Amino acid sequence: MAPHRDIELNTLNTLKLKEDSLAQGSSYSMREPDYDDVLSPKHFRRFIDGFKREPTSGFFPSDHLSQLDSHHGREHDGAHYYDLRLATLENAHSALARKLKGRHLQMIAIGGSIGTGLFVASGKALAAGGPASLLLAFSIVGAMLYCTCQALGELAVLFPIAGSFSSWATRFLDPSWGFAMGWNYAMQWLTVLPLEIIAASLTIGYWDEALTRAIFVTIFLVVIIVINMFGIKGYGEAEFIFSIIKVIAVISFILLGIVLNCGGTPERGYIGGEYWYKPGAFNNGFKGVCNTFVTAAFSFTGTELVGLAAAETANPRKSLPTAIKQVFWRITIFYVVALSLVGLLVPYDDRRLIGGTSDADAKASPFVIAIEEAGIQVLPSVMNTVILIAVLSVGNSAVFGSSRTLAALANLNQAPKILGYIDRRGRPLVAIGFAAVIGLLAYLADHPSQNDILDWLLAISGLSSIFTWGSICLCHIRFRRAWAARGRSPSELPFRSQVGVAGSYIGLGLNISVLLAQFWVGAFPIGGDDMTADKVARNFFLKFMGAPIILAFYVGHKLFYSTSHVLVRDMDVDTGRRDFNVPILLAQEREERASWPTWKRLYKFVC
Repeated sequence: MAPHRDIELNTLNTLKLKEDSLAQGSSYSMREPDYDDVLSPKHFRRFIDGFKREPTSGFFPSDHLSQLDSHHGREHDGAHYYDLRLATLENAHSALARKLKGRHLQMIAIGGSIGTGLFVASGKALAAGGPASLLLAFSIVGAMLYCTCQALGELAVLFPIAGSFSSWATRFLDPSWGFAMGWNYAMQWLTVLPLEIIAASLTIGYWDEALTRAIFVTIFLVVIIVINMFGIKGYGEAEFIFSIIKVIAVISFILLGIVLNCGGTPERGYIGGEYWYKPGAFNNGFKGVCNTFVTAAFSFTGTELVGLAAAETANPRKSLPTAIKQVFWRITIFYVVALSLVGLLVPYDDRRLIGGTSDADAKASPFVIAIEEAGIQVLPSVMNTVILIAVLSVGNSAVFGSSRTLAALANLNQAPKILGYIDRRGRPLVAIGFAAVIGLLAYLADHPSQNDILDWLLAISGLSSIFTWGSICLCHIRFRRAWAARGRSPSELPFRSQVGVAGSYIGLGLNISVLLAQFWVGAFPIGGDDMTADKVARNFFLKFMGAPIILAFYVGHKLFYSTSHVLVRDMDVDTGRRDFNVPILLAQEREERASWPTWKRLYKFVC
């Protein structure tokens, strides 16, 4: 809804203006709480005080709340009423600490989605579709993610608000859709946390299968929670280190893969493209391509975390565009090039590709198989260590993603208010604690039926990323319409998507294509003719159960609050927006670019 300027946010002197990034005189610009002045100088006292509620987390004083009659769920003409305007105001001014630096954001962007999807699940994709399907599917999904991330960057730079995806959907699409997206995204990461901890404990079995998994579950869970208790800087530093290790590992494999392909293994010489001819480039026809397409989409899960981190970034206008542009290089180098080499080094009919016991089983990793074929004894263990680090990195991101989304849902009155508790160090303590409790499910690692239990847990939010990415593209399309309806030009935006609105349409279309492919391979799986009806039904629900769950969230919220979709004329494009002096900033940047050599101009265009 369009905002009314009857509340002057500048009157709240508890907040300080970020003068280096905001235009003067903006009533609805982003502001940052002062975290340091409220803490006691004594170390122990400072530690204790750090857990107290951040003074500005209840952003509006009581007198302002009374002016708005702020109870979101109040009765209105005998029905429940969702106050979209007040929810937007409250969520736009989160007390989360803005302490992420540019280097943190860049490494989150580069290494954020490098995990078991690339290192292990790519093996099953190779077996199902062949090397050509692997290359084709990851390239198409990479293009989809590039378009999506460009839309994400434009919105996140302008609206670096808590719970960005659900918040944008609430204000630009429909409050009920925002509710569904927020809870589905939170559930995705809440279930991923125990799954990744179990995967990490299973990874240890590469060296010794006799070890009790509960021991490592405890160690990994404690490590992940402790990292997140250090706040956003702890998360950023951990991801910075994890991402560097993953990036070095992938680049090292690419170099090794080139040598192995050209020089061959000890038993044979030059390999070249032999495996593209025998056993072949494709497997299982078009269905194999669709199956690989789906695996590729899930392998990129976590890419959108850059947008979620924008709410806790010191200077999103400077850091986010650089991080978003680097998605191109991550897709090209870490996925397309690495998997092209995998397809050259490992034939799709290698039985080891489908012999893994879990999604983190290094024995099924095509990277490990390629190294083992070369007769290199030490590197498989090194690669397994990298897989372990990647799994812990995803677990770390799971706590970050779920806690921030839950806190934002609380601010939007779409979750219990207690989940929005933010302490003086900018940590959503209750939301982190809630994620930790869900993480205790990881102790199912030693249960005889743990595989079945975890499969159904994963199925609950298995389509979350696809819906989130599609929602981001649609939010960008709708935002641009509202922006134009206010008589504003795209040139006034501090960062513009390099592929524009057309790219968002392409991204939305490809996301819908992934959903259709997921439905098809779920209902008619590869080898389905040899499966019983029960197994086919189980396979379908495991792959597509996320869709009816999202629908249930959406319909339930809509029936309770009787919300309607937000019209273009009612969209709020001001609250929470960072008001940049765009003409001044652009003039300064043009002057700076004029002194750059040609190579640097080209580099900065893509990076």
